[in-house]
Amino acid sequence: MKVIKLGGSLLEQPEDLSALFQSLQQNGDDIVLVHGGGALVQQWLATAGLQSKKVNGLRVSPEQHMPYIVGGLAGAANKTLMKQAIAAGLKPIGLTLYEAGVHCVQQSAGLGQVGLCQVPNTEPVPGLLADLLMHGYLPIISSIGFGEKGDWFNVNADDAAVAVAATYNADLLLITDVEAVLDGSGTPLSHLNSESIQQLTQAGVIKDGMEVKVRGALSAAKRLRRCVRIGSWNVMNNPFSGTQISE
Repeated sequence: MKVIKLGGSLLEQPEDLSALFQSLQQNGDDIVLVHGGGALVQQWLATAGLQSKKVNGLRVSPEQHMPYIVGGLAGAANKTLMKQAIAAGLKPIGLTLYEAGVHCVQQSAGLGQVGLCQVPNTEPVPGLLADLLMHGYLPIISSIGFGEKGDWFNVNADDAAVAVAATYNADLLLITDVEAVLDGSGTPLSHLNSESIQQLTQAGVIKDGMEVKVRGALSAAKRLRRCVRIGSWNVMNNPFSGTQISE
């Protein structure tokens, strides 16, 4: 199984989305997509007159914001991706992290309903995702999670993708709107590890959203004991493109 995390910015690039799904249509691997949609959520909250802020890259998610966050991510963003997948001849099915077997807990009271994924320590067992893949479906998972008592959570999409990949011991690709992680002069970096990530982060080269993405990829590489790749959508067809993250 291969887990592909789609950056929310791709929702605003229909041509790239179309090319991505056309590529998936020709790909023989078992693919699971995980996505975010922060820009769309921000628009919905602003339209509702709700103030939204972020702390360390995570959107503070009070309970009263959650209907808009859930509607934006599990609704509009998810169905936008389904629309493109259907047009490419695929059989998509929209899910949340709960259906994928990933449970969540509240990360902290100060962040509201921001969720932290719990990855089981046991070997992956066949479940809904395996059944869907066996019957030719393309699971498209929004970064909305649920707790044991049914509380809903807004999960960072990179963290959500890492959790799904770790749960099923799958390969992980983080698809974003840049071709790779870039150095200080804008040149793509082919490989990063713990040491080089630390150096570039301290130097301010890797920062903000890319720092979250790179650290998430590093965490996944350690958990999965395999490399994780970050790049644009065509990284799937070119194993030498993008940035390879290892321990």
